[in-house]
Amino acid sequence: MKTDIEIAQEAEMMPIKNVAEQLGITEDDIELYGKYKAKISNEYYEKIKDNEDGKLILVTAINPTPAGEGKTTVTVGLGEAFGQLNKKAVIALREPSLGPCFGIKGGAAGGGYAQVVPMEDMNLHFTGDFHAITSANNLLAAMLDNSIQQGNVLNIDPNQVVWKRCVDMNDRVLRNVVVGLGRKVDGTVREDHFVITVASEIMAILCLATSYADLKERLGKVIVAYTYDGQPVTAKDVKAVGAMAALLKDAMKPNIIQTLEHTPALVHGGPFANIAHGCNSVKATKTALKMADYVITEAGFGADLGAEKFMDIKCRKAGLKPDCVVLVATVRALKYNGGVPKDQLSEENLDALKKGIVNLEKHIENLQLFGVPVVVTLNQFITDTEAEYEYIKNFCEERGCEFALAEVWAKGGEGGKALAEKVIETIENKPSNYAPLYPDDMSIKEKIETIATKIYGADGVTYSPEAEKAIANIEKMGYKEYPVCMAKNQFSFSDDKTKLGRPTGFKINIRDVYVSAGAGFVVALTGSIMTMPGLSKSPAAFGIDLTDDGKITGLF
Repeated sequence: MKTDIEIAQEAEMMPIKNVAEQLGITEDDIELYGKYKAKISNEYYEKIKDNEDGKLILVTAINPTPAGEGKTTVTVGLGEAFGQLNKKAVIALREPSLGPCFGIKGGAAGGGYAQVVPMEDMNLHFTGDFHAITSANNLLAAMLDNSIQQGNVLNIDPNQVVWKRCVDMNDRVLRNVVVGLGRKVDGTVREDHFVITVASEIMAILCLATSYADLKERLGKVIVAYTYDGQPVTAKDVKAVGAMAALLKDAMKPNIIQTLEHTPALVHGGPFANIAHGCNSVKATKTALKMADYVITEAGFGADLGAEKFMDIKCRKAGLKPDCVVLVATVRALKYNGGVPKDQLSEENLDALKKGIVNLEKHIENLQLFGVPVVVTLNQFITDTEAEYEYIKNFCEERGCEFALAEVWAKGGEGGKALAEKVIETIENKPSNYAPLYPDDMSIKEKIETIATKIYGADGVTYSPEAEKAIANIEKMGYKEYPVCMAKNQFSFSDDKTKLGRPTGFKINIRDVYVSAGAGFVVALTGSIMTMPGLSKSPAAFGIDLTDDGKITGLF
């Protein structure tokens, strides 16, 4: 079987202007970035904003394992399958971060014959959105430090600077740094920190902003530091908003590319779901809903992270209502959750499957809490057996879920038709009664505890003294109404990544809490979660290369 990058590089892409024409978008409404990628103009959305919305389908997954789940692959394949059924569909995805591309996870363009292309462009520099976000983030940091240096008229306490610099790379040595060393003119010496770009509040703001005016209002609210007497200092206070907005002007426009079968794909924004809110931009999703009858989007990592944040943050903030959720699993991943070592997952093992399926069971229960109908799909592997399929199918149907196999990795849209038909049938016969998990007027602690007990299955929550103090201060500043964005490892329902399946008898530990005032949510850091990942001993970067004739190899 060919590798993903070989399949992508051999694909015959359609000029992006022709892909756009399928949706009624003229060449005047797109801004070309070469032949195969473009941005959609602001003027185009104004033309279509009164169109009736299409149906919104969220694709999510069980907790990720080394066995692989294929959430993005299913998202792309499902979009292709709608095309095979002559349905007008658009895919709405996040942009990949360079961190996992060169780290351990790889890219995020799908896989096999269910990919978006140009694959290398999307996974690397794409249209420069992440560079713009990084630049805006670091401009704010520079202007903040300059304000302290140039007389400190805002009375900023250098020991209470909370704004971090960012870079879109896994680089652990930047987690904690000292800046301002050298001469007096080189700045104030203080401890500083970096986060990966996808964890920056600027990324969250870009993904939640609906217009340039909304963008600037959100940027102005960003809290960057506190004064000596404990008052918040914002980006507006350091006069950075206009310049930051200028850097983000083009990044605000959704990108359009295509699948291997020429299904249009809007790829825009990319916050991680384990340390941020995990969804593509509101602007791209809302644009897609005006363009097509069906919009297939995804939310990062397992449903305990991405789907919960999609429902409780993105849908709440943007007024979106999902019509159906597709929950992706694999036989291999369920057996891994049942205790089978990675090198033995190809063997039929119904006993391990029965032990590990509790992970899928908890995700089903969680999604049903939001009132949205659920379709479970298995991303098919050749080592799967009919007995395993039959057991999982019966298990899902007993819990009120529809079930379908997905063969999209091997067959593209043709392999997703059964799933697409099941999704259409579900949307037509099972109404969505979407509602968020908790109301706005709950306290921050009540929101955290609701997520921890109802979604994770925890017995309760413990708080560090720092977290207790931070929550009290955040509520005092008037941010009690904000939803909570839980920063938690993606591998387990608990804050301990080694506890697989459906752990019980644990508590979630909140070590710190901070407010992203511009994005409009409160972030709770659990366990040992890091907002700046590191590289593994053998990172994916070892296998990536460029041939003498300019061909990229090893990207996956």
